[in-house]
Amino acid sequence: MRLHSLESRVVILFIGLLLTLQFAGFIAIDNAIDSNARSAVEEDLKINEKIFSRLLAQNAQKLIQGAQVLAKDYGFLEAMGTQDNETIVSTLSNHGKRLGADLTMLVGLDRKITASTSAALASGLQQSVLALIQAAEQTGSADSTAIVNGKPYQMVMVPIKAPITLSWVVMAIPIGKAIVGDMHELSMMQISLLTSGADGLWVPNVTTLNDEQAGKLARLLPAINSKTKFIPELELDDEQYSARLLKLAQNEQTSTIAVLQLSISQAVAPYKKLQRNLLILTVLGAIVASIVSAITARRITGPVRQLAETARRLGAGDYSAAITVNRQDEIGELAQTFRTMRDGIAQREKEIWRLAYWDTLTNLPNRALFTSMLEEAIAHARAHESACYVLIMDLDRFKNVNDIMGHRFGDLLLTRVALRLAAELGSGATKPARLGGDEFAILLPDAGKDEAQNTAARILLSLEKPISIEDQTVDLSAGIGIAGFPEHADDVATLLSRAEVAMYAAKLSNDGAMVYSPEIDKSSQQSLSLLSELRAALEQHAFRLYVQPKVGLASGAVIAVEALVRWAHPERGFIYPDHFIPFAEQTGFIRQLTHWVMNEAALTCRLWAERGLHLKISVNISARDLLDQDLPAKFGAILRQHQVAAASFCLEITESAIMDDPVRAHQTLDRLHAMGLDLSIDDFGTGYSSLAYLKRLPVDELKIDKSFVLKMEKDIDDTKIVKSTIDLGHNMGLRVVAEGVENVEVMALLKELGCDQAQGYFISKPMPAADFSNWLTTWKTPELQA
Repeated sequence: MRLHSLESRVVILFIGLLLTLQFAGFIAIDNAIDSNARSAVEEDLKINEKIFSRLLAQNAQKLIQGAQVLAKDYGFLEAMGTQDNETIVSTLSNHGKRLGADLTMLVGLDRKITASTSAALASGLQQSVLALIQAAEQTGSADSTAIVNGKPYQMVMVPIKAPITLSWVVMAIPIGKAIVGDMHELSMMQISLLTSGADGLWVPNVTTLNDEQAGKLARLLPAINSKTKFIPELELDDEQYSARLLKLAQNEQTSTIAVLQLSISQAVAPYKKLQRNLLILTVLGAIVASIVSAITARRITGPVRQLAETARRLGAGDYSAAITVNRQDEIGELAQTFRTMRDGIAQREKEIWRLAYWDTLTNLPNRALFTSMLEEAIAHARAHESACYVLIMDLDRFKNVNDIMGHRFGDLLLTRVALRLAAELGSGATKPARLGGDEFAILLPDAGKDEAQNTAARILLSLEKPISIEDQTVDLSAGIGIAGFPEHADDVATLLSRAEVAMYAAKLSNDGAMVYSPEIDKSSQQSLSLLSELRAALEQHAFRLYVQPKVGLASGAVIAVEALVRWAHPERGFIYPDHFIPFAEQTGFIRQLTHWVMNEAALTCRLWAERGLHLKISVNISARDLLDQDLPAKFGAILRQHQVAAASFCLEITESAIMDDPVRAHQTLDRLHAMGLDLSIDDFGTGYSSLAYLKRLPVDELKIDKSFVLKMEKDIDDTKIVKSTIDLGHNMGLRVVAEGVENVEVMALLKELGCDQAQGYFISKPMPAADFSNWLTTWKTPELQA
């Protein structure tokens, strides 16, 4: 290195300063090494003592939690109620074993032990139990340590309530190798548990030392003295230790302590070699530093101080600071780099602010900036005792647009929506923002509820005009939630949350825009509860497969069944599909439910086939199922698992389900039909599908909605509709099924009109699939007269 270069001068300067400091501090270091090592050992011991105490506390808390589980066990409480002592002891033993407890016992309100898993341990802990009860009565639970047969135990007690206190559960676990081993692995210190009798001599119980060292330690310890907590120096096998004594338990005869040891010799050892090396470096450094430090310091400190000041101003956000250092060496290069850095930081700061607070796709404020704007609006409204409102809007079926047309098309659509919002709201105080995805927000400062509702109506009206993108026309709709300060919330987070709740309620009810109310929140909570219960029902096998037979009108024989689901709720009994299927469709849980029904139906089909019963089983699928591109693969896996033919099944789909997304529905139906599954249009006549579209679908069956069938023997208009539907179906080459047959007259009329199959309460109500075989043996074909 050239001596006149900045690099060489800085290197030499720092080395010189370092060596000078080392030389000046050598003597102090020599004296401080031993003292600091001992202090460090003492501090480490204090910390490790706290850790060990915390391990004991965590152990006790785990035991309390286990005891609380036992205290709430239904079988255990029932056994107590019937005084079934054998079951009580068995339950105490099982729970105790799971937690590693040596003793689990039941203590009555008379403070007597009524049941235990170890009579010997229970007897030794009688006095400790009495003390625990006094503490537990005040705090609800209690823990302590006790000594039995020279061993320390952790004890916990919790009450058994129903709802008043009936008894107490006590658990005891030994303090032994497990916790000592854990602590040794955590800290690498030596730990020993020792017990002392009335003679004052210590006996090792559990230790990480070898037997010889443990014996020496026991002899070196002082007699029992509650004030002795720290032993600064203790020598074992030519190695010096410091130790802390932690009292664990004590009674009239014995006492147990934990001895925590750290080696002073090991703590000092690393410093001895360093001390020798430091001496050599100090001598050499002092020689070099004395020559170069005076020459280089004056040349460097001036420019560096100026650049440091500039850096401080840059750090404070002042990017106009001038840099006047003009030199041809490394400091000059550093000054030029500072100028470049200053300009780059200023430019990036602007870009970061834009990215942090503005949506890059729509050039609208993002959630962070909108939140800040809303905070200011609330503060202004609070100061002037006025109001402000928030509108949150979510587009309908935007995911379908993304899935069908692609994300690029979806981005273009969002941009057009943003432009339309901005145009509708104008350039006044009303400000739109994009919160994320297809969710937008509008802030209305100094506005009332009427203005908010009018604004929402204007926005919805503007969205009714189709948007054209790349020769594609998209019809849009949205749900808007409205919430205001101070009527609905007095802080930003709650106000946004309640606007979102109102928005989701508006989308579910197809109301367009909805103002928040507490009833909506209550409904949302009930919906969350119902969804949790549905998931639990699936896991706990609470759903039941029911079937309803279909009769061939030409032969009068049962030729098919429809698979239905019932929910055996543990508290509300059997719940019919009308009470949970619509909600399952809204939340997407219907996919899991459809999979369950198809699996159970396939299993039932195989069992019937083994008995010689071959019937086609109809299974309902929903709009959400049709949007699942993996549905054919899932059904195929079920058919292979149960070794049943696809021709044994017919999938029933409503017109409305198909029309939700005709393109994807058609694709899914084609794949299902190609597998060999029959397809049926359910509730035909109630939807809005066109015959031109339906005739292109690969369907095999039309199912006339029961609303036309129920009273067709009395209503000539219904009869005409049913007849025309039958003729239409036959002309399209489809079989026709009528549901809702509730009397013999309707069944006879359907036969006369040429209907293929009938289904309804007249034939049979839905029944458990397991009961169908017995019902079939009792079925008699009714005599049908036209």
